[in-house]
Amino acid sequence: MKKITLIFLLLTSYIFSNINAVVSILPEQTFVKAIGGEKVNVSLMVQPGNSPHTYEPKPSQMIDIAKADLYFAIDVEFEDVWLPKFQSLNPKMQVIDLADNVTKMQMQEKHECEAEDEHHSEHDEHKHEGEDPHIWTAPSNVKIITKNIYNALKKIDPLNASYYKRNLDIFLASIDETDRQIIHILSSIEDERRFMVFHPSWGYFAKAYNLEQIAVEVEGKEPKPKELIHLLTEAKEEKVKAIFTQPEFSDTVAKIIAKELDIPVVKVSPLAADWSENLINIAKAIAGKN
Repeated sequence: MKKITLIFLLLTSYIFSNINAVVSILPEQTFVKAIGGEKVNVSLMVQPGNSPHTYEPKPSQMIDIAKADLYFAIDVEFEDVWLPKFQSLNPKMQVIDLADNVTKMQMQEKHECEAEDEHHSEHDEHKHEGEDPHIWTAPSNVKIITKNIYNALKKIDPLNASYYKRNLDIFLASIDETDRQIIHILSSIEDERRFMVFHPSWGYFAKAYNLEQIAVEVEGKEPKPKELIHLLTEAKEEKVKAIFTQPEFSDTVAKIIAKELDIPVVKVSPLAADWSENLINIAKAIAGKN
């Protein structure tokens, strides 16, 4: 009898055991928790305040990798170096690319004046190099990401497919609501559709709402004096209402620009957990409603 009870307990604990998932960045954790709910344990690699360009996992995080059933990748730089190491540590772990079916943009890499100086052509206003990984800054992309999460969870845990589908439907409705709010906030601006950023992380957001980001930092470097003068002139002409910086980067140059233009420096990270509130706050700052 004891043996039968033990077998039953082992079987039921297996049936009800959670899926162990690992994600690279905080917004992914929000998305996976929204779809997976109480049935998925989610471990985060790149801890808040760190950059996914340079992050190195702690030994305790490698334990999470060793126990993981799924790794949700999203094509950030950190994964180029570490995903092969994670897979060799845990060959049974499935890697799901959440960027599947997302149309990628190129990162903005050169200011207009610099490109014109080098090429003497207005057709080369922006040089591009490398894809922009910040796909989650546009609500339409978040829909694709969460559907990819749902498909992965449904496949690994078909018994709970209806649970994940219910969570997906709720989350898709919340994405639509976020989109509606942003459109409403930005409806008050007409010609002033350009905003200034230190690091060009908001390309997908800009494209989604017919905006344009003016990047201060180019190719990971702060602007030269000539470029800085050009940026200031451009920002004045466009009546830019705020300059966005990230906690992961120095904001010395941004503060100089903000003082010169008498506009606020808004610290906002694309890696924030509450992606919806983040995008709504950016829209408010662009519209001068903060």
